[in-house]
Amino acid sequence: MNTFGYQEPTSTANAAASAGGNPDARYLAGGQSLLAAMKLGLATPAELVDLNHVPELRGIKVEANGAAITIAAMTRHAEVAASLEVGARIPALAGLAGAIGDRQVRNRGTLGGSLANNDPAADYPAAVLGLGATVNTNTRQVAADDFFRGLFETALAPGELVMSVTFPVPKKAAYLKFRNPASRFAVVGVFVALTAQGPRVAVTGAGARGVFRAKPMEQALAREWSARAIESIAIPAADLQSDLHASAEYRAHLVSVLARRAVAAA
Repeated sequence: MNTFGYQEPTSTANAAASAGGNPDARYLAGGQSLLAAMKLGLATPAELVDLNHVPELRGIKVEANGAAITIAAMTRHAEVAASLEVGARIPALAGLAGAIGDRQVRNRGTLGGSLANNDPAADYPAAVLGLGATVNTNTRQVAADDFFRGLFETALAPGELVMSVTFPVPKKAAYLKFRNPASRFAVVGVFVALTAQGPRVAVTGAGARGVFRAKPMEQALAREWSARAIESIAIPAADLQSDLHASAEYRAHLVSVLARRAVAAA
């Protein structure tokens, strides 16, 4: 591992100032992905800006109208899973958080870190896209449809800091995944939601360019919310990835199976 500087800001303003002026700086959240990448030489930041001492970046808040929940970026997966507010209003999101990794990962990993990293097999991107959430940064608000740009790529500018995510409370929602038995990442994960704007279906773990919406399924569910409505809809394998865990064809099959089961569960 290369040498690097280390800073511990205690406010978001200081954190943004520390990272914004240095193109080789990286924010450190839970460190579940970044530190491993640094050990392998895949990431070589000159400066780490540790966000673990910034109180503004922790917590879960139900918005005044009760129609949304805002989760701060440094909130741990275990905290989301155990939250009574999340469990009562978006149980699918609480269940998703409780199935991330193992106990150690859930007690260190964070919502903001997961989204900023945008691993193509991560769970949270499916929830953000599936619920039509809004990612709030220190400079702007970014709609879920505009946030994810590709493999490990997001709309975040250099030095831009994820502050929180606002999740609209859906009418119905469910998340199911076929997980890798070792890493517990999603070989395929499908988040379905019936929102105020209509059905949304988000798929993680399968796309050649990361998380994506299955719009033909959404259109069918808008006509009839049932597993039967999407029974004949197939996701083209050509748009999916193949690796040592599963072929594109197998992932296409899993998307269809998990989507139907998720709709039934919701």
